[in-house]
Amino acid sequence: MSDSYTPPKVWKHEAESGGRFASINRPVSGPTHDKELPVGKHPHQLYSLATPNGVKVTVLFEELLALGIEEAEYDAWLINIMEGDQFSSGFVAVNPNSKIPALMDHSTDTPTRVFESGAILLYLAEKFDRLLGSNRPEMLSWLFWQMGSAPYLGGGFGHFYAYAPEKWEYPINRFAMEVKRQLDVLDKRLGDNQFLTGEEYTIADIANWAWYGQLALGRLYEAGEFLDVESYVHVQRWAQEIDARPAASRGRMVNRATGNPEFQLRERHDASDFETRTWDKIGEE
Repeated sequence: MSDSYTPPKVWKHEAESGGRFASINRPVSGPTHDKELPVGKHPHQLYSLATPNGVKVTVLFEELLALGIEEAEYDAWLINIMEGDQFSSGFVAVNPNSKIPALMDHSTDTPTRVFESGAILLYLAEKFDRLLGSNRPEMLSWLFWQMGSAPYLGGGFGHFYAYAPEKWEYPINRFAMEVKRQLDVLDKRLGDNQFLTGEEYTIADIANWAWYGQLALGRLYEAGEFLDVESYVHVQRWAQEIDARPAASRGRMVNRATGNPEFQLRERHDASDFETRTWDKIGEE
């Protein structure tokens, strides 16, 4: 970082930016190839990957099903972002931003597309009138807090700490400071409340748990010790409480393509898939 950089008058994409995701980053939108998306038997077709943003939606689906809402059944199709699946013509038609997750609801007269994880959470919670909580302004505030804050955790801290081609002190320090501030915000809130909106578990908790809960539990970027996540005792209590929910555990498995094969359910089309279709059972097919 000792060499200074003078930005050109007009930036041009002349070389790869480096890092783990360099091959799929580009300064334009739109499809790179023609490919239709698969459609299963259920009303809701989810196209996703088990990143924190993808986990938000699969946890919500599993929570809705656990509440006995059969109409919330869904098919979940794996979108491999490292192979560019998000740039297919079919996916771009569902989400012009080419980011997971994306949802098609075929239960409406004309199929409804929904993209952006927060929008999908709100759409499904409102559709089934569940997990919204009685204090709607508070729930919306914490839901949108997560949507606005997490890019500093993911694209900021996560990129420079875990994925950038080199370790640079300035951006790591800058984003580590911000992430710790965010954890402190959550910790103070959860010190006086069981969940983010009070005593009710809502989609705001699901959204935040997918990012900050995973961070607190040591599942993001191998940065738990670096950020001293154990010191946020109220976040720890909240993260562990949600982690113990069976629906949260199932939701984390869906569209997962890395890690323990027993925890990878790359596609989900039926509740029985958790017992019969994990990668340890079908990976050799």
